[in-house]
Amino acid sequence: MFQAGTPSLTGGGLLAIVVTLLLTWAFYAVTLHLAATFFIGETPSQLAAKAAIVPAIVSLLLQSYGVETGVVSPSLGVLVVILATMIADGIAISFVYRLSTRSTAPLVVLHFAFAAVLGFALNNIFGLI
Repeated sequence: MFQAGTPSLTGGGLLAIVVTLLLTWAFYAVTLHLAATFFIGETPSQLAAKAAIVPAIVSLLLQSYGVETGVVSPSLGVLVVILATMIADGIAISFVYRLSTRSTAPLVVLHFAFAAVLGFALNNIFGLI
């Protein structure tokens, strides 16, 4: 058992941050590629990997420094993180896939839906939360 004041297994250092960012990036890239393939048709997976880094960074920064530090209340924080992540996702998708705003909005909503469903399923399988 770990005692208070004893460092944890990961230590919460740079390695934990990098691994969390890489896993979040991979999750967003997979779900974005699924959504883009469903919405647009055949697209290179590299486009999803390029666009997925933006919402991954935004969501992790807002969760770490917005909600946990008290800048945003926890009850309001979830909504702020989701909206900011979806806006960042839309900007990245529009830029990488070269889509108009009219075409980007449904893809962002579809990406959010795919991420929510896959996240819910993975949480039920692995019991992460």
